[in-house]
Amino acid sequence: MKYTILTILVVVSTPLFAQNLQLHYDFRHSIDPEHYSQNFPTLYFEYFKAMDSTSAFIKPGSFFMKIEDDLEGDQDNIGKSFIQVSQSFRMWQPKIFVAVQYSGGLGVTDPAQYSFYINNAFSIGPSYPFQWKGAYFNAELFYNYNLLKRPSNDVMLSFYWGKGFWNYKMEFDGDFELYTLNRNQGTGATQNLKGKIVSFFGEPQVWFKVKGKFSMGSKFITQYHVYIPQNILGVYPTVAARVKF
Repeated sequence: MKYTILTILVVVSTPLFAQNLQLHYDFRHSIDPEHYSQNFPTLYFEYFKAMDSTSAFIKPGSFFMKIEDDLEGDQDNIGKSFIQVSQSFRMWQPKIFVAVQYSGGLGVTDPAQYSFYINNAFSIGPSYPFQWKGAYFNAELFYNYNLLKRPSNDVMLSFYWGKGFWNYKMEFDGDFELYTLNRNQGTGATQNLKGKIVSFFGEPQVWFKVKGKFSMGSKFITQYHVYIPQNILGVYPTVAARVKF
């Protein structure tokens, strides 16, 4: 865990990359003890940089980075770590961008032989940011190349929203992803499966400003065919604190 915190401190200390740090407590065991063995804290670092208005030929759009560490290991050590990085750009007048994205990570289990990778995924596709009634939105349609043992070619719809109320004393934002993945992932357990599985993952969140850059809130982690292979829609709220930099 000390290496993750060191990485975050280095990033936060650089003005260009400063955004927000969040600490959540996830109640999924209390809500669904059949599928989850414990509640646990999660540490998030998120950075977002809006599009650049440069007159250069290649015009950068938004940049986003998220680091997530679930402290679900023994003695609250990191049990799962995930990173997502995306950048959009355009070389034309219409404000429809091309976005490229990488995501991946790993998980540690007890016993250790069941530890796993969150497989690398490389994505590219159109991105359309827009505003409506004071809210900010971004819609993206990706081609995904998932580096499973048997690589999977897939599509993903990603949608982000964000809106502040009462001079940002309250904020409602979040994102969701709807995507496909091969049922046959090249493992012994899946080698006889055929076709695609459709998954959904969402993270709507609400924040209330307490003082200055400090807020309290909640994230509602929503999954279908992500953590649980059965046809179960799970919604797991958190209690959270956030500091903006």
